[in-house]
Amino acid sequence: MPSKRWTKFLTLVLLLVAAILGVCAYQVSSFLDQRIAPPQERLIRIKPGSSFTSIARAFEKAGIVSDARLFILLARWENAAAHIHAGEYRFAGPATPQQVLDRLTAGDVRRLQLTIPEGFTLKEIAGRIEAARIAPAAEIIRLATDAEFLEQLEIEAETLEGYLFPETYTYTSDTLPEELLAAMLDQFRQQLTPELVAAARQRGLNPHQLVTLASIIQKEAGNNEEMPLISAVFHNRLDRRIPLQADPTVIYGVEDFDGNLTRRHLKEDTPYNTYRRRGLPPGPIASPGSEALQAAAFPADVGYLYFVSKGDGSHAFSATLKEHNRAVRKYQLRR
Repeated sequence: MPSKRWTKFLTLVLLLVAAILGVCAYQVSSFLDQRIAPPQERLIRIKPGSSFTSIARAFEKAGIVSDARLFILLARWENAAAHIHAGEYRFAGPATPQQVLDRLTAGDVRRLQLTIPEGFTLKEIAGRIEAARIAPAAEIIRLATDAEFLEQLEIEAETLEGYLFPETYTYTSDTLPEELLAAMLDQFRQQLTPELVAAARQRGLNPHQLVTLASIIQKEAGNNEEMPLISAVFHNRLDRRIPLQADPTVIYGVEDFDGNLTRRHLKEDTPYNTYRRRGLPPGPIASPGSEALQAAAFPADVGYLYFVSKGDGSHAFSATLKEHNRAVRKYQLRR
């Protein structure tokens, strides 16, 4: 039989072990239940291939979790360390370690938004992408005019001008410029329905010409309601082989345009000068929206050949030159 001294020693050891386990259990329980928030908003970028140990230490340093070692143990217990998604994460409000870990395994990365307005040119789109710090504008221009990249996208055009649909796009810090441009082209293709293509072909326009006309309508129209009327003017002029005489096309063809359209610009013989050349220019001059695409395929059934700005965002439409000159005197020369 064990001596009383030995029995007391074993009892003391068991009590000590129980106390240690109790303390550990309390620490773990407190760690799991604790909802903490960093002292200020934190953006943590997890690079591909990062070890979970380095991630846990970074999170502890940033004040996202209170104990890196316990966070590592939690990840190992749930077999989650190998299922962490790379990317940029935003932490601001309070969260438990389990909630933080769930975000990492779900890939709840920071998502940003980029809005491309209707009527933006490729150059303006590239500038906005650069401002969003996705890629330099020069890189966007290079991709949008790269023959190999365009072939990969299966687009029969020399540039993506006009084919980057104006919309609000969601992206992450890891989004590549190629991915963003492909998404914008995909959105465009969803808008260019078979119905629009068929209607355009009935009017003698192929898809590229449809987009080109829609881009001119987009730049000329002051509001969506007038787009079918402006489209009718251009269709009527095309049918009668009358030059479109659209100022936005002339401006597009002027290198480093300073905002002042002059008579000299109207006399310059560029591929986009629709005062000197009949028919449509060689390609789109901006990204048209869905209303402009619809108007290009389905113009209003009117006989207008002219329109002039009223100065309030709307236009006066005329069927004859005499009516047009009267409108010009009323709305332009008087001003």
